[in-house]
Amino acid sequence: MFSQPDRDDYTDRKGENTVTEPAAESSTERLFDAVIVGAGFSGMYQLHRLRALGLSVRVLEQGGDIGGTWYWNRYPGARCDIPTIEYSFSFDKTLEQSWDWHELMAGQPEILDYANHFAERFDLRRDIDFDTEVTAAAFDENRADWRITTADGAVTRARYLIMATGCLSVPHWADIPGRDEFAGPVFHTGLWPAAGVDHRSQRVGIIGAGSSAVQAIPVIAETAAQVLSFQRTPVYSMPANNHPLDDAFRADIKARYDSIRAAQRASMAGFVLYGVQGKVQDMGAANILDLSVEERRARLDAEGLASLRRYPDVAVDLTANETACDLFREEIASLVEDPDTASALMPRGYPLGCKRQVVDTNYYETFNRPHVEAIDLRAEPIERITATGIRTSRADYEFDQLIFATGFDAMTGALTRVDIRGRGNRALREHWEAGPRSYLGLQAHGFPNLFTVTGPGSPSVLSNMLVSIEQHCDWITDCIAAMRDNGHALIEPERAAEDAWVEHVNAVAQGTVLTAPSCNSWYLGANIPGKTRLFMPYIGGVGAYREKCAAVVANGYEGFRFA
Repeated sequence: MFSQPDRDDYTDRKGENTVTEPAAESSTERLFDAVIVGAGFSGMYQLHRLRALGLSVRVLEQGGDIGGTWYWNRYPGARCDIPTIEYSFSFDKTLEQSWDWHELMAGQPEILDYANHFAERFDLRRDIDFDTEVTAAAFDENRADWRITTADGAVTRARYLIMATGCLSVPHWADIPGRDEFAGPVFHTGLWPAAGVDHRSQRVGIIGAGSSAVQAIPVIAETAAQVLSFQRTPVYSMPANNHPLDDAFRADIKARYDSIRAAQRASMAGFVLYGVQGKVQDMGAANILDLSVEERRARLDAEGLASLRRYPDVAVDLTANETACDLFREEIASLVEDPDTASALMPRGYPLGCKRQVVDTNYYETFNRPHVEAIDLRAEPIERITATGIRTSRADYEFDQLIFATGFDAMTGALTRVDIRGRGNRALREHWEAGPRSYLGLQAHGFPNLFTVTGPGSPSVLSNMLVSIEQHCDWITDCIAAMRDNGHALIEPERAAEDAWVEHVNAVAQGTVLTAPSCNSWYLGANIPGKTRLFMPYIGGVGAYREKCAAVVANGYEGFRFA
């Protein structure tokens, strides 16, 4: 079990931009072939793969145990947002066949159990240092290796440095005046105490309207005396259609795993939504603007809110998108009894689909409960946090517990908070000053033998993360094996290849709702004050991306330079 980090200390570290001076070499420095930072699913799988090459490997993990996202995000209602049978490893058939999921979209405790089962099955903990925060990593051009420094001052050296730090792992605390003045307990959904939080008979204020808030509010409302939801940007949320799995369903899945995995790897987002009730496999080529008002309504009634995202024109045509948004708001009005509350929950001013899709269980229905209230911050902005609650431009709201559900410094936060320095002592922060730059989301020019798992420039957060994690870790492992077989010590991308890939990533995203001027998403870094706005993940699709990575290898690691 872990103790929750102090939120002020965490915020200070997150914003730190100091340079760590290299310490003198010491005989106490540990030496490994590879160091992996992070012991979530990516760090653990990468450890397993590199061990099989016979390499000496060490994983450095800030938390007190394995699990990554599922170790820290223990808030009420936290669960997978796609079928968990697809959010699982495919490399080991025995692992596939021996594990039984109990829900279509498993909750955090069950996913953490799966992570622990994985770690124990392959005896991974013996090569992991827990409670170990990496603060700096510098490439030593004389020794051609990486010098990694941790918060306790210890130094570890390795030929290969693999950042498996996750895309949503640095919580963002909204910068609201008076944030430290609240006298009661304060929590962040991304740093939830392992022991849990007792909401019984408590008045709870929660800031934010993203996935964690949508998942947490219905559960918290079951025991809390009052729930006040402060929302500046209400979300487009759709029913999860979650349900328990029976033995017959699990047997069917296990018999079909090979075909499911093949479909995942060739798909756009790395999942096929196997088992989702009411899923329509093929809507044909119909655009929403080609249908009459009556036809649109009939399809919505028959197929649910998710149908609004399956019209081809909704993804690229803002007029079509707004038509879908109108239907979405009509549906909220039918679900939420009080018109003012319904209006407060209606997203406006940005396109459906421009942010990560949120799914829920009884989210809108929860606001029909008399002790649950939505405060529309578009109509009454927060002025400050007080000792007893929150003051908006209209009223003072008092509560006993304050929860920040304000998201993460996504994609780059976990990388730039470490002082990473490559050739010529150039900082990764400096290299990414105008936005993250990488080749294939795997490596950055000027940083030899530094790999990023599901980094910016890869499908990453636009995909099923387990599918992308396996593909990246397999690619990195095969690359290191090829280097060893061919006598290469170093690999890094050529500048021209990096430039061309960054240009391609942005070109593919143009013309979609994801880059619409009105879309201030964390895909662009828009949720972090001062962060350069640049579309970070690759929208071209998991299948197309895998083909590009394979072609690079087939062409002799085209775009990379060996030494």
